Amino acid sequence: MKKQSPADPRKRKGLIIVNTGEGKGKSTAAFGLAMRAAGNKMNVFIMQFMKGQWKAGERKSFEKLDPYVEVIPMGDGFTWDTNNIEQDKATARKAYEIVKEKLLSEKYQMVIFEEINYVLHYQFFPEDEFLELLKNKPEKVHVVCTGRNASEKLIEMADLVTEMKMIKHPFKEQGIPAQKGIEF
Repeated sequence: MKKQSPADPRKRKGLIIVNTGEGKGKSTAAFGLAMRAAGNKMNVFIMQFMKGQWKAGERKSFEKLDPYVEVIPMGDGFTWDTNNIEQDKATARKAYEIVKEKLLSEKYQMVIFEEINYVLHYQFFPEDEFLELLKNKPEKVHVVCTGRNASEKLIEMADLVTEMKMIKHPFKEQGIPAQKGIEF
């Protein structure tokens, strides 16, 4: 068995992290990273691509982490509920332009693209444009991408990929709807 060499403590870089899969916890894990980063006095920017209309509990918590965490909720809701796909595409593009500017500003040590995988899966804008942005991101900035259906290209580019696997879910098995403090 080949012995792994110890990590070089000088080799630091901003990681590209992907949380994907059918199970719950993708955004929750990203928000945990945001809390950890804020606790270390790192600046975090979070773009919520889908939850704009929701009164999400995480935003209330992040307000208490000011000035370290900034959140902008932009989405029109989840894609499968849409009544106007062109409006959803325009909103996603506007959100992307904002988060792109934040990422490139070098003000933040972590940028979270919450639910970006849905945006890319539904082709609201070209995936190659997003991948090019990641390829050219500032070296020390960590990027976290969440949502189901992460593409093979994004997975290949990432430094860390976690797939959440659903084993049991209260809605699926018991018809229990989303609950405050758990889903939002």
